[in-house]
Amino acid sequence: MSYEPLHHKYRPKSFAELVGQEAIATTLTNAIRAAKIAPAYLFTGPRGTGKTSSARILAKSLNCLKNDKPTPQPCGVCDVCQGITKGYSLDVIEIDAASNTGVDNIRELIERAQFAPVQCRYKVYVVDECHMLSTAAFNALLKTLEEPPKHVVFVLATTDPQRVLPTIISRCQRFDFRRIDLEAMVKHLSHIAYKENINITLEAITMVAQLAQGGLRDAESLLDQLSLLSAEVTPDRVWDLVGSVSERDLLLLLNAIASNNPENVLDYTRKILDRGREPLIILQNLAGFYRDLLIAKTAPSRNDLVACTPQTWEALIDFAQEFDMSTILAGQQHLRTAEVQLKNTTQPRLWLEVTLLGLLPSASISVQQNGKGAIPPKISPSVRTEQRTATSRETPPSENNLKPVKEVTSQQTPTVSPTPPTSTPPEPPPKVEAASSVSQTEEMTEVTQYELTQVWQQVLANLQPISRRELLRQMCHLIEFDGVVARVAIKQAWYKQVQSDQSKIVAAFKETFKCDIKINLELATSSTSIPPQTSPHKKPTTPSTTPSSYEPPPAPSPEIPTPKTPTTKTSNTTNGAVVSTSDTANRSTTPSTPQPPASNAHWAVDEVEAAAQRLAQFFDGEIIRFTDDAERLDSTTTSEWVEDSEADDEF
Repeated sequence: MSYEPLHHKYRPKSFAELVGQEAIATTLTNAIRAAKIAPAYLFTGPRGTGKTSSARILAKSLNCLKNDKPTPQPCGVCDVCQGITKGYSLDVIEIDAASNTGVDNIRELIERAQFAPVQCRYKVYVVDECHMLSTAAFNALLKTLEEPPKHVVFVLATTDPQRVLPTIISRCQRFDFRRIDLEAMVKHLSHIAYKENINITLEAITMVAQLAQGGLRDAESLLDQLSLLSAEVTPDRVWDLVGSVSERDLLLLLNAIASNNPENVLDYTRKILDRGREPLIILQNLAGFYRDLLIAKTAPSRNDLVACTPQTWEALIDFAQEFDMSTILAGQQHLRTAEVQLKNTTQPRLWLEVTLLGLLPSASISVQQNGKGAIPPKISPSVRTEQRTATSRETPPSENNLKPVKEVTSQQTPTVSPTPPTSTPPEPPPKVEAASSVSQTEEMTEVTQYELTQVWQQVLANLQPISRRELLRQMCHLIEFDGVVARVAIKQAWYKQVQSDQSKIVAAFKETFKCDIKINLELATSSTSIPPQTSPHKKPTTPSTTPSSYEPPPAPSPEIPTPKTPTTKTSNTTNGAVVSTSDTANRSTTPSTPQPPASNAHWAVDEVEAAAQRLAQFFDGEIIRFTDDAERLDSTTTSEWVEDSEADDEF
């Protein structure tokens, strides 16, 4: 005789033998006794909970030959009952909807349903996994379900009722099969183990029932596998068979995490991996263990909510006293985030160890989210940056070095009247220490400006089109950014034009930092003037004699006196002498001739001209000048920029 699996051998033969579905069994039994047979039934519920078995029991109850009318207790030995059990009955047809999804299959079924049964009282059509039927097939079945022939009963079974048309559900009597509770499943499995002489402990049977998660067929299949093992079946052998991490290993791993011992964490992880467990399985089992730990922390009397042995539950209750609620939740969040990484990586063992080390209390797990992404770090001068700057200049740290940049600048930056440039360096001021402090402060400011420039360049790299990117690179600059709000300074001539591109700037920030950034557009003033596109770390120590790449702006007429504006010193210290930035900036190729400063209007025009020149080189073109008048050049260059930008956008 061929081998018969346990889930076939112990399939229920009547509604009285149905495990864990007492309400459904009672309802169908009373319906059969009262001869109130519905034309269509819909059985829904998880896999292995008795849907198909109940459909066969219903077919036997309606057609058993031992009684002259339907009975809730079929004999199981007559020809009809045997034919239904073995699947050769002509009047009870089981259809797999997964392989008969088309409308033609349903039309054929409807045509055959018009004929009278051959041997039975009723023709019973059992459509398994009916949610796989197409919409056209469901629509073809509507009329027959609503008004079928008197001798036809439809039983639709599905694990996904949401995919069944509401018009189909409304024409059926719906029965929801729930997951079988743990107590009923343990009782049934113990009965099978007794009948089959399976040497298994009660703890192992409980473990099998918990692993099945309410599916009796899965539990019976696992018990069938365990029956092939020699000697007594224990919970550890159950864990080994299913390929999961044992409770003992999880407890050891949890103990190592709680004791903040990274060496033991790595040791236990390697031992589990050496037993053939997959890294992803270890991570998932540990995440489930953290869930059990959370229940032990909040509800220590609810052992029925977890899938573990009583001994493990007691150990979890003890461990729960050592963990805070926030620590457990942070650990679960950490494991959930790492699961995605572990699924996509080519080094799962490495990332598993890194993830488990991140659960240690010394790792200080913290999850900060703002909208859709993590909060980027604020870009501002910090104590660590100031200390690094002071160390690089071999200056001992002092209280002045630990003050914010704005405070130091306002209190310690002296105002010095401009001095005419000469061929010899100016004499150093009497207080060298104060100049050194100012030098460090301004260097920190330059470092901060360098960081803001880097951020602005990264944002512009994500901005399209190229012409607009180059325009914003010359006309705007970032003056403040704290990770949430960004302040962008714009030259006055281009303020309205850049305002129309604010959405593009917001999109570029969002693509760069993966979160929403608020953008504030401001007019560039003297205090927020746009810095040159050079690295601030390259500070000149000697007067520059290299001519610029474009002609300098024309100097004002000699008749008009140049106003004297106060300037500040920079941190250019050479052998104890402080060189003024104003002196360096005003020196030209002829040191004896002073160069007066240019006006803001000419400065803006030259910036536009330089940007236009770079844009023309990028597109392999040239700039055509219509007039040499400075005033006409301002408006003409501006209009050319606008036209070129619009043309590039269309291109």
